[in-house]
Amino acid sequence: MSWSEGAVLKGIIFDMDNTLLRSHIDFPAMKQEVHGWLASRSLVPEAIDLSRYTTSILIEEAKQAGLSQAGYEEVMRLTVEHEVRGMADAGLEPGAEELLRALDERYILAIVTNNAEQAAARALTDTGIIDRFRYIVGRESMQAMKPSSSGYETVVQRSGIPASNWLSVGDSWIDGKGSVDAGISFVSYGTSLEAMRSRGVEPIGRIEQLLELNEWLRL
Repeated sequence: MSWSEGAVLKGIIFDMDNTLLRSHIDFPAMKQEVHGWLASRSLVPEAIDLSRYTTSILIEEAKQAGLSQAGYEEVMRLTVEHEVRGMADAGLEPGAEELLRALDERYILAIVTNNAEQAAARALTDTGIIDRFRYIVGRESMQAMKPSSSGYETVVQRSGIPASNWLSVGDSWIDGKGSVDAGISFVSYGTSLEAMRSRGVEPIGRIEQLLELNEWLRL
């Protein structure tokens, strides 16, 4: 395989929302509410192009501007409200269950998500796939949320498996950025290579359907 010369693939890390789960989280609404809260306290500029930001990036910039622990907890409360609403009746992406069943026989599987671990565990339980994963890393286990590499580094640390033996799959540039910065090769799901490259992410491959990953791994 091309992710690392001479390396043996031992584990695969998945993003959760819109990669394995088809949730209904309104990410733009979440971002708008978080931005409004932070801007009203002069922790981020009021007039910014929100299309260039994720909620996690807004929060990290606010931390650098002096966001207190109490303020951080309030922002997390806002995001959890959106997550819980959006994950109600979440379903699986097409092919997710079949893919995980096949991969679980050969690899250690992990989740890295910016969601709260409790919300993630509930959604993975409700969709019947939680037992497929050895590690579930949410924002509580990160120094900073994606696009930071922290969550991926947590998986490497907990597993004792070097980054070169992991592969990461996700739909967003923040998944790719966090993976690559942790030394983990990244495959884009559903998002064009051009879109990834426009955000400074160079995937080693792209799949349009989840089940393509199984065939891609056998090349």
